[in-house]
Amino acid sequence: MNTRENGSGEEPVIRDNRKIDPETGKARETGNGEAEQAEQAEAADAAEQAGSSSAAGAAAADSADAAGSDLASVELAAQLAERTADLQRLQAEYSNYRKRVERDRAVVKEMAVAGAVAELLPVLDDIGRARDHGELTGGFAKVGESFEAALAKLGLTSFGTKGEPFDPMVHEALMHSYSPDVTEPTCVEILQSGYRIGERVLRPARVAVAEPEESTPADN
Repeated sequence: MNTRENGSGEEPVIRDNRKIDPETGKARETGNGEAEQAEQAEAADAAEQAGSSSAAGAAAADSADAAGSDLASVELAAQLAERTADLQRLQAEYSNYRKRVERDRAVVKEMAVAGAVAELLPVLDDIGRARDHGELTGGFAKVGESFEAALAKLGLTSFGTKGEPFDPMVHEALMHSYSPDVTEPTCVEILQSGYRIGERVLRPARVAVAEPEESTPADN
């Protein structure tokens, strides 16, 4: 009994699902090929996107590393500048300290020498008076000259000259008079020489001072 006798108008459909064509012996293209190609394309796109993301991530990491390196360089430069400034400040402080110590040492030395020499000034006065009176002769003259030379090596100098203007900082007036021969207070006589070491006055010069005569109403 065939299908027609059974009253059915449809003929059976036979599908050849063989993957190998018996006539050509080549692999047949199946309906799933397009799906597989689509899947492969999607996989390729996903891989490409993943590669792009990885590249972008690597670029971002490189940028971050570069930024971090620049920041580290800036911080290092700032620290170096700070340390350099500290060293320069310490060097300046040490230089000032050394100068101050040397200056103080020189002042202390000058004070010590001045204190010792000041005690010898009366001896110099005696030598000077003996010379003025012609009593410093022979061996005593040599001793006096050697004594004065030794004190000069220590920096002792005398001052006070007749006719120089009177200066109360270095002169001590023991006598006072008026004179028409002067136009300002003037040392007209040196009674005792003054002495100094450097800028330190050990003893002012004792002098006689003359001032200009005061004008009177009759003179006007």
